[in-house]
Amino acid sequence: QTRSLLGVFEEDAAAISNYINQLFQAMHRIYDAQNELSAATHLTSKLLKEYEKQRFPLGGDDEVMTSTLQQFAKVIDELSSCHAVLSTQLADAMMFPITQFKERDLKEILTLKEVFQIASNDHDAAITRYSRLSKRKENEKIKAEVTEDVYTSRKKQHQTMMHYFCALNTLQYKKKISLLEPLLGYMQAQISFFKMGSENLTEQLEDFLTNIGTSVQNVRREMDCEVENMQQTIEDLEVASDPLYLPDPDPLKFPAHRNLTRKAGYLNTRNKTGLVSSSWERQFYFTQGGNLMSQARGDVAGGLVMDIDNCSVMAVDCEDRRYCFQITSFDGKKSSILQAESKKDYEEWICTINNISKQIYLSENPEEIAARVNQSALEAVTPSPSFQQRHENMRPAVQSHPPAARTSSPGSLGSDSALSALSLDSLVAPDTPIQFDIISPVSEDLPGQAKSSGQSGRRTNPFGECGGSKPETEDSILHQLFIVRFLGSMEVKSDESPDVVYETMRQILAARAIHNVFRMTESHLLVTCDCLKLIDPQTQVTRLQFPLPNVVLYATHQENKRLFGFVLRTSGGRVESHQTSICYIFESNNEGEKICDSVGLAKQIAFHAELDRKASEKQKEIDRVKEKQQKELNKQKQIEKDLEEQSRLIAASSRSNQSSTEGQFVVVSSSQSEDSDLGEDGKKKRESEA
Repeated sequence: QTRSLLGVFEEDAAAISNYINQLFQAMHRIYDAQNELSAATHLTSKLLKEYEKQRFPLGGDDEVMTSTLQQFAKVIDELSSCHAVLSTQLADAMMFPITQFKERDLKEILTLKEVFQIASNDHDAAITRYSRLSKRKENEKIKAEVTEDVYTSRKKQHQTMMHYFCALNTLQYKKKISLLEPLLGYMQAQISFFKMGSENLTEQLEDFLTNIGTSVQNVRREMDCEVENMQQTIEDLEVASDPLYLPDPDPLKFPAHRNLTRKAGYLNTRNKTGLVSSSWERQFYFTQGGNLMSQARGDVAGGLVMDIDNCSVMAVDCEDRRYCFQITSFDGKKSSILQAESKKDYEEWICTINNISKQIYLSENPEEIAARVNQSALEAVTPSPSFQQRHENMRPAVQSHPPAARTSSPGSLGSDSALSALSLDSLVAPDTPIQFDIISPVSEDLPGQAKSSGQSGRRTNPFGECGGSKPETEDSILHQLFIVRFLGSMEVKSDESPDVVYETMRQILAARAIHNVFRMTESHLLVTCDCLKLIDPQTQVTRLQFPLPNVVLYATHQENKRLFGFVLRTSGGRVESHQTSICYIFESNNEGEKICDSVGLAKQIAFHAELDRKASEKQKEIDRVKEKQQKELNKQKQIEKDLEEQSRLIAASSRSNQSSTEGQFVVVSSSQSEDSDLGEDGKKKRESEA
């Protein structure tokens, strides 16, 4: 607005300069050319009559000036033939004031304009060097020099600007004086030349000229008073603005306002110029409703940068620059990295965009509501008597997904009786630490990652390689990828109700607000039928892996669709051989319900796959029993077959010995008679010998 208003003043000064040059040329013709004095005087009268056709942007009293100049033009036109002998008087009374205005005042405006432009360019160059400062401590000397350069250039620009504005304001008064004084001198010279009683110079005209002279003196006194007031204002502004010349003021003296719903100021934006290289451009940014706008210097209006409704903003490290933050649209398709000038602006921009993303600006008193929301976040860490009272006004609805792989669910997830039975201590331990960042993937024991028999004691490969073995998720039916940002995790005491997830969300968000933790780690969440994986989007390295059977609970926040979390049950923890539950909270691009649906689908697929596996194993067991029975039956048949074959061999042997048995019939008969005499013992002995 200031630069636009300055443009109007500069346009007015150009119009005044143009008009004064024409008037000066006309009066110079009167002075230089006696032979053309009548024509020059006529031209002067003509120009005075054309004053009403001029369009001065700041012409507030044009009607009075127009009527006055019209009367002057009429008299000058009547006396155009009598000015030949007035050259000496005209040099002192007419040419001197207008020459002074043209050569001194108008050139002063041009000089101040050039000085202001040079000071503005020096300030821009100093700000650019300051923005390139590194965060490393060894650059303290350079930082002090650059900060002093910014302070000097900003102060110089401010002082030059105020003197320039003062000169532009004074020009409006000098314009009237420069127009009226030469004419007054010209007419007084005419009166002196023709003396009293001239037929063209009546007493009424003298009274008119006297009134004009009085008006000029009044305007001069008013101008002197206004100049004195502006000089005093300049001195007061210099004293009051001295702390503001520093690019990064003390946050204790100038604290950041966290309840803003509108913000405007200069930011550096990063533009990619290649695959790796990038450039930074300084532009003026401002918020307009739910939109982020930018306006380059010289543009008539601002242009849309991004729709920041339901967007996400987080602090980032970018090219060794300080105070950088990234804004990502609600669909995740557009992002912009910006750099603030100071820590105060950096925090105010992040808080303002967070407030706008929650659509607080649509309410009647947005700043009051933003203050109430921020105060609620600060008070959220104070334990209340019951969980139900704490969520009396803002309690998210229960996620419709039941906890998979759990058979002993305590009734409905959203029942009031379950809520009334839960207390704060039964959900989360009072002194439970919160982890705001994801640990490095090279750690040996990843949270929530159970060790299989083949992976016991094996270090995780930081490059995501599996050493030739087949990945676990390669044969998975379900593969869904989501963009998420890790907010934090903490150990919980219960995993029976989704209220545990809501309570963890509340505590993590409150802790982030209290400790000013704006940084979030962005990852890709891969949902498969075997596990959940957090993958680094840049290197594709698996940061964390959660076995799906260990995910016992998951829920999303109904009021804020971007928030979701799940509870992981693991073995070990603070006490060895003791199962612990850890709740992980994430922020997505408005896809919380989709992620929970995907996890539920994965658990259903895994459950049915487990049922199919058990059925297959049962069928294989039945087949093995049948095969064993068949083998026993075949073995029995083989034994029977062998017995039959042996019987046939015995029968054949009996027939071959039958003939020899008939030849010995008589001997056998005699032996039988002998056996009858031997008695019973003799018979047995005979049979045993046979």
